[in-house]
Amino acid sequence: MTTTQNSRPDPAGASGPTGQVAPIDGTEQSAGVAAIGDAEQPAGAAAIGAAGGAGPLPTEAGQVSEKEARQVAEAARETAWDRPSFGKELFLGRFRLDLINPWPSADPDDVARAEEFLGAFGAYLDSEVDGAAIERDAHIPDEVFHGLARLGAFGMKIDRRYGGLGLSNLHYCRALMRAGSVNPAISALLSAHQSIGVPQPLKMFGTPEQKQHFLPRLAAGVVSAFLLTEPDVGSDPARLATTAEPTDDGTGYRLNGVKLWATNGTVATLLVVMARVPAAEGRRGGITAFVVEGDSEGITVERRNAFVGLRGLENSLTRFHDVFVPKENVIGGEGKGLKIALTTLNTGRLSLPAMCVGAGKWSLNVAREWAADRVQWGRPVGEHEAVAKKLAFIAATTYGMESMLDLSCLLADDDRNDIRIEAALVKLYASEMAWKIADELIQIRGGRGYETAESLAARGERPAAVEQILRDLRINRIFEGSTEIMHLLIAREAVDAHLSVAGDIIDPDAGLGRKAKAGARAGVFYAKWLPTLAVGKGQAPGAYAEFGPLAGHLRHVERASRKLARSTFYAMSRWQGKMERKQAFLGRVVDIGAELFAMSAVCVRAVAERAEHPENVELADLFCRQARLRVDELFTALWSNTDSLDVAAAKRILAGRYAALEEGVVTPPADRPWVARWQPGPSTAQDVRRRIPPR
Repeated sequence: MTTTQNSRPDPAGASGPTGQVAPIDGTEQSAGVAAIGDAEQPAGAAAIGAAGGAGPLPTEAGQVSEKEARQVAEAARETAWDRPSFGKELFLGRFRLDLINPWPSADPDDVARAEEFLGAFGAYLDSEVDGAAIERDAHIPDEVFHGLARLGAFGMKIDRRYGGLGLSNLHYCRALMRAGSVNPAISALLSAHQSIGVPQPLKMFGTPEQKQHFLPRLAAGVVSAFLLTEPDVGSDPARLATTAEPTDDGTGYRLNGVKLWATNGTVATLLVVMARVPAAEGRRGGITAFVVEGDSEGITVERRNAFVGLRGLENSLTRFHDVFVPKENVIGGEGKGLKIALTTLNTGRLSLPAMCVGAGKWSLNVAREWAADRVQWGRPVGEHEAVAKKLAFIAATTYGMESMLDLSCLLADDDRNDIRIEAALVKLYASEMAWKIADELIQIRGGRGYETAESLAARGERPAAVEQILRDLRINRIFEGSTEIMHLLIAREAVDAHLSVAGDIIDPDAGLGRKAKAGARAGVFYAKWLPTLAVGKGQAPGAYAEFGPLAGHLRHVERASRKLARSTFYAMSRWQGKMERKQAFLGRVVDIGAELFAMSAVCVRAVAERAEHPENVELADLFCRQARLRVDELFTALWSNTDSLDVAAAKRILAGRYAALEEGVVTPPADRPWVARWQPGPSTAQDVRRRIPPR
């Protein structure tokens, strides 16, 4: 039985039940900056933020208020929208198809250079890299590092003038997809190095001197890593405890602290390290990004972390003790570290869905061939409806993920678009859907899906590593922003237009003058905006006729976009400052937006490619029909759900009311803390760093 909370139909009218213009509590900021770290939830569900500034950073790391934590995260956001964004308009109920149609095209010269590299890259992976051995040994051989460097794979995103290949985002993602199909640890190595490691922050924020000094080394194969997360700091960067004390002579800084889960950390020679510079007279201070030489005195790699999947991943626990970093190695200036991290991730997040798309393609191949070959009850299993539905889901969803990714990459390469929402949506969507695809593949394969490739091969069967792909994909729902964090981050951006005009109305720190000005701004904005949500092109039967059999799906997207904007506005009017606590509602809003973005992408792509691939129109239609069912369910769940009941139950669970339910099993021993404590000082552990010998 479904318990109904907050039951309310689609608010087709203007201002909700109170008639108030009520955005979201102006004191609550987004914790989305923590998306780089682990999957912890932000304290207080800091989903939605103020239009104002950040205020001072806390003076003592580890002891900050909820408000201070949110202020730090909010200060890291990009606040300007000086370029168009399809995603932003979609959440506002404005279906700007002109921003993505016609399908963007890549530069022919860039395509030719990229195809030449991809051919050589693929040939190398096929002939020289043993993915099964990497999985078995949990180790990428030195020779693979050398081969990747020789091909230029460590410089795919680095400009050609610095020795890199200068690939577009589109072809970079295709290279990662290809590498991941051999072994995902290789994609993770290359992605962590270039998408969030030293090359991308320097490309966007580095000085000419920094670029000239570091980028040629990185393009040649020197590996980099990104270090933000700490043992006790994941989704709350305001509590960052690693410090960077300026030296007395003014020549640099001394780093002290411990960093956890640094991908490439055991093999990296160059590091991007986030550390807190103390504020002082004439010094802004704040969380700052540094380029650090990995062999500097005082750096100890104390652990190589091991995981469920991605067994070849070189991921570290790294300690810094009085590590000197010259002032020339500050990226972008003091206090700009988190803003640099978030801005870098706008395009950096595209690398992860590239690997998810690759997993979808691989899964489709295995599912199709197995379901055609395996006969049960007198028919191939793929002809039985129960399995046929799974095959249809895998094929349609893979096409949807690839269309979203390719479109986001092409928009990013154009550089005339703001893709922060689109990149976040495709990361969120692809990581969730790829996991579902892998789960369905396991079910299609049955017992063989749960069996290792090595065991299958031992008795003469095709070694399809289905169980491995499930293990490898699971981290993508956490990497570079957990699903929960991504929901909050995207929701914050989705309501930015409202906060920018009316945030001061309910900001307790705003004076009467600011509130009055905000009220005037809001009156003008909503007088123009609200009427646009009543009717639109999607209600015209002949609209989007140029899309042929897909036209109806685009009309549905247009109508659903306006309905989503109405629902969001009604929720803001109803809950006002409490909106930031409605994480489940915000998550559904974002999930609806992701489905609408995906539907738009597949329709535009399928029509653009129908001369060469007419079959893709069928895939687009199939995907949209499946997506529309998911959207309908999400819209229903906005107002008919058990959210309030679940929150109340969770409080009782946390208080131990149902602890008796845990009896009868052996639980983990309680002799150690859930989060290991650490103290500054020299390391007492053996250094386990791995240095790749020269070629």
